[in-house]
Amino acid sequence: MPVSFGLLNSIILGVYLLSMVLIGLYFMRRQQSAEEYFLASRAMPWLPVAMSMFASLTSAVTFMGLPSRAFEENVSLLIVCIVSPLLVPVLVLVLYPAYRRHGVTTSYQFIGLRFGAAGRTAVSLLFVLARLGWMGTVIYAPALALSIATGMPLTLNILLMGGIATLYTVMGGLAAVLWTDVIQFIILVAGAIWVAVDLVIKSPDGVSGILSVAQAAGRLDIGTWRLSLFEMSGLAVGISFFLQMMQDYGTDQVTVQRMLAIRKPSGVAKATIFNALTDVVMVSLLLFIGLGLFAFYQANPDTTIPSSDGVLPHYIMHSLPNGVSGLLISAIFAAAMSSMDSGINSLATVIEIDLIKPFRRHLRDELHDVKQARLLTIILGVVSTAMAFGISRTGNIIEAFSTYMGLFNAPVLALFVLGLAVKQARFAAWCAGVPLAIAATLAAKAYGVHWVYYFPLSFIVCFSTGWLLSLRNNGRNQN
Repeated sequence: MPVSFGLLNSIILGVYLLSMVLIGLYFMRRQQSAEEYFLASRAMPWLPVAMSMFASLTSAVTFMGLPSRAFEENVSLLIVCIVSPLLVPVLVLVLYPAYRRHGVTTSYQFIGLRFGAAGRTAVSLLFVLARLGWMGTVIYAPALALSIATGMPLTLNILLMGGIATLYTVMGGLAAVLWTDVIQFIILVAGAIWVAVDLVIKSPDGVSGILSVAQAAGRLDIGTWRLSLFEMSGLAVGISFFLQMMQDYGTDQVTVQRMLAIRKPSGVAKATIFNALTDVVMVSLLLFIGLGLFAFYQANPDTTIPSSDGVLPHYIMHSLPNGVSGLLISAIFAAAMSSMDSGINSLATVIEIDLIKPFRRHLRDELHDVKQARLLTIILGVVSTAMAFGISRTGNIIEAFSTYMGLFNAPVLALFVLGLAVKQARFAAWCAGVPLAIAATLAAKAYGVHWVYYFPLSFIVCFSTGWLLSLRNNGRNQN
């Protein structure tokens, strides 16, 4: 049964939501050009951008999903702590310098330089599809948390979350998104630390007690390198997240847009390193929270938990004092809203720059572009909120998230890698691989393959098809 959210918790959550809207209002009158709205005039300090990048990709799916995976399966996702730092040289030395050198606003303009207008349009459309599904997920996750916390209908919570996130994003553009993300970064990090400390205090033997219970139940299993399509292992996580984080940090507009807003190239390197180190700390902390929750509920077997996805908000509302629980529910909101605002802003950028501007017959002034971007943001907010209703029927939020990434983002990464690594790569060959990749992802889901395989399977099918057909066509041309 849900407990009463209470007046104090409601005030805390209300103050947080109101502060986000006020930041949007503050930046609203400063958006006089498309570059100001989309890239904050390319004049941002590196630290706020680094915090925003982490907060944007650390959605409520991560904040609630990582503890739930450790609670229900194991801590194989700890491999992410190794993968993230390994990507830093690729990002700092190869991809980001290329984007800045060409002066692009979106990463997909870079694809246009390699494969032409058709390639740019295709990956832009795939990005739109992927991020709409992604934003539906990040709205649904905090709506679930609020529903568990207060007993309010899930439908009402989805509408509330989608509306507030859209409102301040429409008003303030990227500058508002970045500065609200800074606040949200602080809240979600502090919230995770608070829960972890509370779990340690409530464990009779502290950290060692939590780890002992987890080890006895097999929750510390990260050392297996045996690949099985139906379970999560360390090797599967390493392969999957290396590819997925290369997409997230190297080619996805949500991240690239932030890096292009940094004032100096040296700041890009600092932001990337900061983000990788924060990944290591936060992934470890959230997985430990999952182990702590497992140990806590093992010691309290009479407690009914709604679902593994809801175990963290359940603990927050039933085991923490009034006021503290309001702060931590706000942390879940922060995780969600930082992803929602970034997704909407990046989608509006891609649609405006990659899908509308190239096909215009007449020039438009900057204010027209800003007004159009705001209208796009409103539409995208509405669509994303509608997508959340579909996500609510999928059950596992990380599985839903991974499905969208496999269907749409993995083929995008395949085209980037083909363009960089295969001189003979042809756009038409990649096009042949996209439907095969989508079919492979849907088949994997239908046959019960573990979600950790969706992204690498889609990438391998799309990349290998594009590579082989490109080589074949090149051989024919030489003959």
